[in-house]
Amino acid sequence: MLQALVPQVVGAIEDDPACVVYDQDPREALGLLPAEPLAGIGFYVPLYMGPASNLALITAMPDLKVLQLPTIGFDHVLPAVRALRDTGRHVTLCNATGVHEASTAELAIGLAIAMGRRIDVAARDQERQTWDHRRGSSLASKRVLIIGAGPVGRCIAERFTAFGCEITMVATTAREGVRAAADLPLLLPRAEIVILAVPHVPSTQGMADARFLGQLADGALLINVARGPVVDTDALVTALQSGRIRAAVDVTDPEPLPPAHPLWACPNVLITPHVGGHTDAFPRLVRALVVDQVRAWRAGDPLRNVITSA
Repeated sequence: MLQALVPQVVGAIEDDPACVVYDQDPREALGLLPAEPLAGIGFYVPLYMGPASNLALITAMPDLKVLQLPTIGFDHVLPAVRALRDTGRHVTLCNATGVHEASTAELAIGLAIAMGRRIDVAARDQERQTWDHRRGSSLASKRVLIIGAGPVGRCIAERFTAFGCEITMVATTAREGVRAAADLPLLLPRAEIVILAVPHVPSTQGMADARFLGQLADGALLINVARGPVVDTDALVTALQSGRIRAAVDVTDPEPLPPAHPLWACPNVLITPHVGGHTDAFPRLVRALVVDQVRAWRAGDPLRNVITSA
């Protein structure tokens, strides 16, 4: 059986013939696969940040039982998983909760500091050998609104709290310490920094639209470390071009952001290429998760991070 195990996992589960984790572009892997179905593979981890063709391998695995994602986001695989279930095949979908939260929160902090202290401008000034002694904006006492009270949102809140920020968290429904999404019209005008940390689901598609952005105070900073489609890109471009708000985005719609897209040229925007969870901590953490999951699956024990909405 073809096995291309990622180096981080080799030695821990290489003795398991029912687990295959591809460490190459699946478009190349597909060319190496035998014509017959990949029978016997029960546990599959797709390539991290791989192309859509990565998921094509699922249909070639008639015995697949567990699809373990190396990402927190799972919306991109739901159509494939549901299509399999429509044919009578049940595949348990698990995400990588516990792997990316800290790194994503670090990036959110970094983006906020970079925009407040204009580090991006200083980097361009350095290239021009220009010394501009500008005054920056501190995080201390800033009113921070975090939309999304899941693991990522909570991790972000902890880090901004350490900087002396006033934190308000929002989720779909209210609970202790968390406001309801219905309160956003009251909360957005007061926030100095708004951070999007929600999953991409139908209810969050285009959440940050023209109306949402129009409710932000002048000079407010919008940070998106969620998914690109959570923001209406055209509305964001219009708001940025007006000069009224600022934005720092790690994700975009479309993604990757194509050359000559108007967002590139907008004032007061900082763009990073979807690197929230992509740090040197990722291999260690995802290896530990995959090893634990494979061992639990083989032993018949409950799996972690099962997506019950799949």
